[in-house]
Amino acid sequence: MRSDQIRQGRLAGERSGDLEHFLASMDADRWIARADLLVDMAHLLGLSRQEIIDETPARALMAALLDLYDHGLPEEAFDERFEDIHAGKEAYLIDRVGEDFGGRLHMGRSRNDEVATCIRIRLKEEILALVRSLADLRATLLDVAAGHTETVMPGFTHLQHAQPTTLAHYLLAYEQAFSRDTARLREAYARVDASPLGSAAFASTGFPLDRDYTARLLGFARPAPNSMDAVAARDFAVEVLADASICMTTASRLCEELVLWSTAFVGFVRLDDAYCSSSSIMPQKKNPDVAEIMRAKAGSVAGELTAAITITKGLPMSYNRDLQELTPHLWRGVEAARQSIPLLAGMLGSAAFDTGRMAAEADRGFSTATELADVLVREYGLPFRTAHRIVGRAVRHGSLDLATLEAAARESADLSVVELGLTREKIDAALDPRHAVAVRNIVGGPAPAAVAVQIDEQKELLARDAGWVEETESALSSAFEDLILEARRFAA
Repeated sequence: MRSDQIRQGRLAGERSGDLEHFLASMDADRWIARADLLVDMAHLLGLSRQEIIDETPARALMAALLDLYDHGLPEEAFDERFEDIHAGKEAYLIDRVGEDFGGRLHMGRSRNDEVATCIRIRLKEEILALVRSLADLRATLLDVAAGHTETVMPGFTHLQHAQPTTLAHYLLAYEQAFSRDTARLREAYARVDASPLGSAAFASTGFPLDRDYTARLLGFARPAPNSMDAVAARDFAVEVLADASICMTTASRLCEELVLWSTAFVGFVRLDDAYCSSSSIMPQKKNPDVAEIMRAKAGSVAGELTAAITITKGLPMSYNRDLQELTPHLWRGVEAARQSIPLLAGMLGSAAFDTGRMAAEADRGFSTATELADVLVREYGLPFRTAHRIVGRAVRHGSLDLATLEAAARESADLSVVELGLTREKIDAALDPRHAVAVRNIVGGPAPAAVAVQIDEQKELLARDAGWVEETESALSSAFEDLILEARRFAA
C-alpha cells in the first residue's frame, strides 16, 4: 500500500521508524476497528442520502467496506506509517477502488469526529458488558446471602470485633455498593450515547449532512449538540474510568477480606482451588492469588483514571493530539474491570463459608457490649452515656458479669444496677450474639426479617437493571444489523 496519503499535500519528507512508532495509535485502534467500519458505512449512506456523493463511487466504496466488515481489515491497514487505522483503512480503500472513488469517503468528515464516534460506540459496548457482569455478581451475592440470613458472625470496625451481624448482612453491604456502581454506569451510558459524527474537525462542515440520520444508523440516542465539544470532549471517558475505578475499589475491599478470611488464623472461608495457587517451594501452601491480583488491578484502574485526568486537564479547545494518548488508558481500565468482575462472582459463588467458626467469633472482644448498654437504657431508663460508661468500665475490669457491672456502676455513676433490677439472666440474654442480631430489626438491620426485606428489594432493582441491559443491548444490536442490511441493499 501507498505511504500516508494525508501527508502528501502539506508535508514533505520521510519519517524514521521510531518517529512513526511514537505517533502511531495502532494498538489502541484495534479496539475500534470494527466500529470504524460501521461509522464509514453510516457516513457513506448519509452522503448518498443527501446527494453529496454520486451513486457509482458510493456503491463501489460500500462494496469494499462490506468486504472489510465480512473478512476483517488486512494487517497492512495497521501499519504504523499511517499513524492510525483511519488513515490505514482509507489508503486500503484508495488502493482498491482508486482515488477518484476512495478519496470521496472523507467528505464532510474529519478524523476528529470519526475517532470520537468510534470510541463512543465501543465504550457503550464495554459499559453494557460491565453492567451485565455486575448483574451476575449481584445475583451471586443475593443468592449466597439468602442462604445465610441466620449465619451469625462478628462485624468489625477498625478491624476490631465490634458487634455481631450475619453473613447475609455483610454480603448485602457489598451488593448495595455494586448496585450503585451499576447506577453510575447506566447514567454514564446516557452521556456517552451522543454521536459526534458530522462535527468534522470541530466547526462542523458546509456539506448538508443529516446528523440525526447517521446517529440513528449507529444506534445513538441523538447527535452531540455542539460540534466543538463533540470532538474535544473526553470527560465521558474520564467518567467511565472513574466509575470503573470506584467499582474496582469496592471489589478490592472485598478481595482484601477474602484474603484475610481465608487465612488459618481467621478461617472464615475456603476458596475454591481454581481461584488459588500454590508455592513453588512450600508444598502446603494455598494462596488466594486471584483475589490478590484483583486487588492489584484496582490500583491499575485507578492509575488509568489518573493518567486520563492528567492528560486532559491542560488542553485548550478544541481537539489536541494529546487525546490519542488517553485512549489506551480508557481501554486498559475498562478491560481490567470487565475481566475482574466475572471472576469475583465465580470466586464468591464457589466459596465455602465456615459458619461454625464465624459463630464462635461472634461474641469475642465483648462485641455484644452495645446491646447490654442498650438494655440498661431501654429497661431501666438510664441515659445512654451513663450506660455506655458503666459497661465500658466493666470491660476495662475484664468482665461483663453481674458483680463487675455492679462495681462499675457504683464506681462510675454512683448507682446500683442490681437495685434497678438487672439480673444474670438478663445479662446473659443481652450478651447472646443471636439476640443482639435479632433485636436489630429496623430497616437495613441484620435481623433475618430485615435482611429478607433487603434481599427482596435488591432483587427487584437487579431485575430492572438486568432488563435495561437486555433492552439496550438488543436495541444497539438491532441498529447495527439494520445498518449492515441497509449497506448491503445499497451496494447490491
